[in-house]
Amino acid sequence: MSDATYNKAWKDAQEALKVLLQREREDKSLKPEQDRGTAFKTLATFYIKYMQVFHNLEMAYDETVCPQKQLVIQEVLEAVMGRILELKNDMVTLEKSEYHYFDDILQDLDLLPEDIEIPIPRYFVIEKLKGLEREKFLAQILFKAGLQTQKPVQSMAFEEAIKMIQVAERARQDRLRATWMKQIYLEEKRYRRAKFWGKIGPNPDHAATCIQKIWRGFIQRKKIEKMREEEMIFLGMCPPPHFQTTSTSLIHARKVNTLQGEVQQRQEEEYQKALVNIKDRLKEMEGCHIKETLQYQIRQCFIESRHIVGKFPDYPTEEAGGSTALFSQKTPEQVAAELAAKEEAALQKKTKKEKKEKGKEKKKGEKKEKTEKKVKGEKEGWKMAPSNFLPMMEKGSRQYEAVWQNRDEGWNFPQECDPELIKEKREEVEEEIRVQTDKLMRQELKNLKLVVDKENDEEKKGKRSEGQSEKKGKIKKKKKSRIEEDLTPNRTIDSLYKELAEQGLLIKAKTVNLSDYVGSQAVHEKAPLVKAMLLAGPTGVGKKMLVHAICTETGANLFNLTASNIAGKYPGEDGLQMMLHMVFKVAKKLQPSVVWIGDAEKTFYKVPKAEEKMNPKRLEKILPKFLKVLRAEDRVLLVGTTRRPFDANLSPFCKVYQKIILIPRPDYASRFVLWKHFILQNEGIITKLLNLSCLAKLSDGFTQGHILQAVQTVLSEERIQQMTKRPLAAVEFMTSLTSQNPVYKEEETFKAWYDRTPLGKARIKALAESKEAGKEGGKGAAKGKKKKEGKKKK
Repeated sequence: MSDATYNKAWKDAQEALKVLLQREREDKSLKPEQDRGTAFKTLATFYIKYMQVFHNLEMAYDETVCPQKQLVIQEVLEAVMGRILELKNDMVTLEKSEYHYFDDILQDLDLLPEDIEIPIPRYFVIEKLKGLEREKFLAQILFKAGLQTQKPVQSMAFEEAIKMIQVAERARQDRLRATWMKQIYLEEKRYRRAKFWGKIGPNPDHAATCIQKIWRGFIQRKKIEKMREEEMIFLGMCPPPHFQTTSTSLIHARKVNTLQGEVQQRQEEEYQKALVNIKDRLKEMEGCHIKETLQYQIRQCFIESRHIVGKFPDYPTEEAGGSTALFSQKTPEQVAAELAAKEEAALQKKTKKEKKEKGKEKKKGEKKEKTEKKVKGEKEGWKMAPSNFLPMMEKGSRQYEAVWQNRDEGWNFPQECDPELIKEKREEVEEEIRVQTDKLMRQELKNLKLVVDKENDEEKKGKRSEGQSEKKGKIKKKKKSRIEEDLTPNRTIDSLYKELAEQGLLIKAKTVNLSDYVGSQAVHEKAPLVKAMLLAGPTGVGKKMLVHAICTETGANLFNLTASNIAGKYPGEDGLQMMLHMVFKVAKKLQPSVVWIGDAEKTFYKVPKAEEKMNPKRLEKILPKFLKVLRAEDRVLLVGTTRRPFDANLSPFCKVYQKIILIPRPDYASRFVLWKHFILQNEGIITKLLNLSCLAKLSDGFTQGHILQAVQTVLSEERIQQMTKRPLAAVEFMTSLTSQNPVYKEEETFKAWYDRTPLGKARIKALAESKEAGKEGGKGAAKGKKKKEGKKKK
């Protein structure tokens, strides 16, 4: 497709986004919604429509070649992703559940379930490729430490190889000899039979009609079978044939995608070179003028400050902003205002006490109003929460309308960067020149103070005061908690990375994609913060696979803090604190990172005698403290997996893991897809004799792991070789599956445990309230009917 197609997709997405932003502004002015069903429908509609915008923007970003367009699309795309996360969080708080059903809304909007699937943006994959060097470094460390062994190459002796070749060749010759002997035998038999009946050969006409009849019937049956098979494949009732030749169109599309990626990379490199060239040109052309104007402005500020206050101002440090802080904070009018503010500080202390007393009275009044509403039976209602991403989306839409909407790009067929749109480099040049100018003007201010104000003695006093302030700063630092203190200030990140890898705390994630399971910084900073997540479910549902898939798709580091893995490592309280400090320090510096704790219930349960040496409760008290230190901009996620969450103490368990996701066993549709996927993945061939529907029904109660194990046990190397002569049957898989235990009872226990979690309790309470409201509404309607009937009788 041409650039016009992707420009149209971008335009459609921006128009749809503009409509959504207008609707969100209108919904803010509306009254709170009393009906929870209507509120959820509003949220779900916004969620689905934002998902459509996300799909269009992702496609436009993926296929656009111009790097300047990609930057604008990426900003809006990140804002849309953040808004989707906010809406998902609002739906969870409203419905008190992590699972939502959009069937009715999708039907109203004429959409398919595939339309609300979240694709992985292309720039996630590009950022992931940048971390390949880190993965190679980790593989080298693990190999040197002996924690990762390479697959041994099986060598064969020369005599064994000759013997194998001889056996294969003799078998081939014997098979050929057997076929020849069979043909000779059949010819002799045919001749003897013809000689016995006195006929050397049949009638030619009769033989021809007989052959034609048989051949025509055979051809017609084959045609009908092929038509029926194509119809069943089209309807989705039969799987397509296993071996299919890739079409020329698919091969051409793959070539086009690779070429497009190369063009995008080349355009990005040229854009970066253009930025550097424009920056150098600005320095040459306007550098001297910018420097002179800055010096003039700073000198004027010095003179005005001395004229008003009576002395020269203090020059701000580089950390405080230098001359920018001087212009923004130290204007003459503001200096006078600061002096007046000091006098008013005493009066403000008195007013604060009065405000606190008034605030307490207001809170009491609000509590009374709420209690009165509850007594009357009035509900507060639901209103959409304010979003952190609306300003970003509005900014992106304004930039699109101002620059790209009506832009004529007929001259720019190769979609190269436009030098006229590069404006941010002027700000960078001004900033660099400002830093250089600050150094000169800071020295000039010192000379002015020495000459005019004679502040030699005051400088000494300033040094003493600075020394005292430094001491005070050190005392304050000592008061900080030990968790926030850097315990390894003199060590590099590479050395800590190497030590964690050698100790087995930093492991290599398996290459598992989310597609096999049948962030960005800006989004992470403003989206609803989730520091810890728990994946709970019976054995074999794919909890560990999801952890590895998260690391694979995002290119995250994987730290293993499972109780069995940290047993005996870094002993004592100081050692434990050092271990967690190293883990979270490396995780923050090399983000994104995932800290995984397997068998998470062991950290919060009563330790049996057999596991006392392992000490699984080492992290119980210190782990919440480290989680508090994590900020919104830190892309670090703690993921726990458990198959027995009901063994843990519930209250501290739920305090650590903010989000709990219960992974159930697969339903009929999922089991049908799983059987088909696993059989084809393990080199099996699906024929008509293999009833996948029967397998999906009979495997109810078993998990994905059970199905995979049954497929792998049946499809051995010998069975794969026999498949052409003896096709697969459902009985083979069922005999292997029945040797495993189903998870019926465990699933009931998991549901009972989930109902005791905070979100489960809130959902049960909400359902009870909705039932009571329905009963009251039914009683009111019945009373109204009775009154109407009484009036009619009268």
